[in-house]
Amino acid sequence: MATLKVLMFPFLAYGHISPFLNVAKKLADRGFLIYFISTPINLKSIIKKIPEKYADSIQLIELHLPELPELPPHYHTTNGLPPNLNHILQKALKMSKPNFSKILENLKPDLVIYDVLQQWAERVANEHNIPAVKLITSAASVFSYFFNILRKPEVEFPFPAIYLRKIEQVRLSEMVAKSNNEKEPDDGDLLVDGNMQIVLMSTSRTIEAKYIDYCLELSNWKVVPVGPPVQDPITNDADDMDLMDWLGTKDENSTVFVSFGSEYFLSKEDMEEVAFGLELKDIKECYPTKNKKTHIRRELLDEYQNGKCC
Repeated sequence: MATLKVLMFPFLAYGHISPFLNVAKKLADRGFLIYFISTPINLKSIIKKIPEKYADSIQLIELHLPELPELPPHYHTTNGLPPNLNHILQKALKMSKPNFSKILENLKPDLVIYDVLQQWAERVANEHNIPAVKLITSAASVFSYFFNILRKPEVEFPFPAIYLRKIEQVRLSEMVAKSNNEKEPDDGDLLVDGNMQIVLMSTSRTIEAKYIDYCLELSNWKVVPVGPPVQDPITNDADDMDLMDWLGTKDENSTVFVSFGSEYFLSKEDMEEVAFGLELKDIKECYPTKNKKTHIRRELLDEYQNGKCC
């Protein structure tokens, strides 16, 4: 039996690439050959995230964006991209459709899994008679909330634990209006009804069954959960083992994990303030003097910078 080939096409942000890579590993474990496509700068950053056992089953494919004066190759990613260039990156990605089409022509995959932010990829795949399904990298709770706003804005979201404040609702409306104004005819439309679609989502029914079911109420979709977007531990990685050993020395419920997103990098001053804020409660109880407080604060910062904290 011939090996089935799957081409995976995430958006150019690591918060999207990482969940796609997790799914790629799961498919490779089941005997699929994976073509993982992104820009060279993104592929360079993830190559260490692919264990040796996937060397033959996950192949990295470069997608070259058109050269624009304001968008050099090191900005062909959202990582470190100045905010004012976001729309330029989106424009360049859409302009890469001929290159994407050429890749499909050469590789001839049996299936394309594309990011929900790149609806146009499905149309390009269909031009080559290749079936395509979208992968949603956000949780079902978040996606169903925004889907409800877009699909049935007059209907209150049935799960009140998920909500936006008034100012956030205003900003969302502005973002949606701007996105609609910039939409091109062949971009595709997430909200168009049609035949039953299979949609992959980074979640599980154990965690988000009611939100998955609500997505089905709002759309003509069959949602297939592919697991939460959490990287599997690489047990032979020295850094991972050091972290596990460090955690093993701590008391139960004594350690806080803080995440600011996959592409946000704290300055030294930011790290100091975060470390200080995290330690404040314990310092008040155990280290009442200023000198002790400063000492412990510096110790936390050193652990953070050495990759042993949070």
